[in-house]
Amino acid sequence: MVPNSGGVHDDRKQMVVQLHVEEGDFSLLGPRTSGCSSGFSDKPLSCFGCGIGWSLFVMGFAFPPLWYYGTVLYFRKYYIKDPRERSGLAASAIVALICSVAILISLITVFAFSGQK
Repeated sequence: MVPNSGGVHDDRKQMVVQLHVEEGDFSLLGPRTSGCSSGFSDKPLSCFGCGIGWSLFVMGFAFPPLWYYGTVLYFRKYYIKDPRERSGLAASAIVALICSVAILISLITVFAFSGQK
């Protein structure tokens, strides 16, 4: 050890990090699998690859009760099976809330002003 300017030895350990680069393709996040994929995100989503949540969201514009079905799936934590479903189910829940508020406001205005002549 080489003494510092103050005469105290620096006993800190040094860490050496080595990266093994093959063909210019490397990852710091995990071990490299050479062509093999084993994660759940490699499986395609149901409903033509966009997931049940986004499918319910899009089909809900033609049949709005599907948004409420997506909301039920969201609150029952259907996305635990596949976390990629969470955003579509959340979008369905948000649109169902907006639709409910719009229907409530419409009903209030219709019944509030229907008795006046």
